[in-house]
Amino acid sequence: MQPDQKTIAPRRIFVVEDDLNLAEELKIQLSYFGYEVTVFNTLKAFRLALQQTDAVVVLMDVTFPGDSLGGVKLMYELQQGREVPVPVVFLSSHDEFNTRLEAVRAGGIAYLIKPVNIGNLVDKLDSLTSTKPVAPYRVMIVDDSLALTAYHSAVLEQAGMEVKAINDPLKVADMLPEFSPDLILIDLYMPECSGLELVKVIRQLDAFVSIPIVFLSAESNIDKQNIAMGLGGDDFLTKPIEPQHLISSVTNRIRRSMMLRSFMVRDSLTGLLNHTAIKDMLDGEVAWAMRHKKPLSFAMVDIDLFKLVNDNHGHPAGDRVIKSLSRLLRQRLRSSDLVGRYGGEEFAVVLVDADAAAAMKVLDTIRNDFSRLRHLSGANEFRVTFSCGVADISEFPDAARLCDAADKALYKAKLAGRNQVALADHPSPADKTDQ
Repeated sequence: MQPDQKTIAPRRIFVVEDDLNLAEELKIQLSYFGYEVTVFNTLKAFRLALQQTDAVVVLMDVTFPGDSLGGVKLMYELQQGREVPVPVVFLSSHDEFNTRLEAVRAGGIAYLIKPVNIGNLVDKLDSLTSTKPVAPYRVMIVDDSLALTAYHSAVLEQAGMEVKAINDPLKVADMLPEFSPDLILIDLYMPECSGLELVKVIRQLDAFVSIPIVFLSAESNIDKQNIAMGLGGDDFLTKPIEPQHLISSVTNRIRRSMMLRSFMVRDSLTGLLNHTAIKDMLDGEVAWAMRHKKPLSFAMVDIDLFKLVNDNHGHPAGDRVIKSLSRLLRQRLRSSDLVGRYGGEEFAVVLVDADAAAAMKVLDTIRNDFSRLRHLSGANEFRVTFSCGVADISEFPDAARLCDAADKALYKAKLAGRNQVALADHPSPADKTDQ
């Protein structure tokens, strides 16, 4: 699969707006974020189209010629009798409470004031149209009882979880990297290796030092339960356990763990991987690609003249620009690619199974679309560009050289005039000798 192919179906938007220029501008801006937009300049044409499909999100102007609440009234009428209301975002030049109230009664899930901040609009649309599949929770059960592991596995699998049952605790260390669980359920008393001993071993493995471990045992002595928790357990469930109690306990523990893990590896502004996380993952991806003889490219992306954005429009506007670029990168790249905020206005992208030519093609398309986005600062509009440097492992076969080469290519793009994607120069003979 090429990096610029979409992995999900286009998301459909109906824009209902009698201002022709605004409608077309919204269509263009939303298309950069992967939306399929159809424009209707009259309520009649929109009504007819909605009779054919309702698998859309509607962007509806509040006011139409002859009726200051024409869009709201039509949506209220069309929502009647529907089991599932059509999601609608209202656009208006006015901010009166009564108008907002009528919009809510017509099924409005958002109310945006013109001129529309495209970043806020896309944030809302992304939350409504996301089709990214949610991976099932992965639970490893370690218990020497065949009957109990089968029972507990069935309970969790019926709740949509993926379960790996292990009856021999001595095999856990070998299975952990392969299964990579989100949580481990361990019996306290097992022959050959007790649950307490097993937890000590797991906590000495760097990759699993923070994984949630829950004891599931018939032990009812509180002191012994506390000892188990003190040795590395996160929770203690007593057998026999009701199915719903087991499901909720496992689900809640995994959710909390994922949230904490996200705080550790995600940038707070963009939600992208942070500097440390993207570098760590680059190391792993390069090692895997070299071992399996697969292509891989790495790119450094930097917003051009970003200091001027902050100086001229303020830091909140600068933050919105950073978020817009992060969103565009996430949407346009494949789910297998990795995107991180390297620092400030700089981003890092790992394109797996993609050589330099394929990487440059998709990143240049993103660059071109980003340069056309409108950003708002109060009533003022402005545009921003980025520069990008690309290197691949065919010439730089380790993470350190790859990162350095992409950084130098980024500098080359800046020197050449910015707003472009540059390929890393071939390594020098000395560099090849070092390899």
